[in-house]
Amino acid sequence: MPHPKRKISNSRRDKRRTHYKGAAPTLTTDVTSGEIHLRHRVTANGYYKGKLAFPEMNKDI
Repeated sequence: MPHPKRKISNSRRDKRRTHYKGAAPTLTTDVTSGEIHLRHRVTANGYYKGKLAFPEMNKDI
């Protein structure tokens, strides 16, 4: 297998890796309960897009 002719310096390596950082998660406020939650996920109260996601469970939290 071919090998690199020269060692890549630490600064060059780190410049390439600058975009690997994780982004802060996007938060949304639920219309019904006003609870802050991650996007595209059910709230702790069981609401999604203002509606009860599992009405048969009757969550009373």
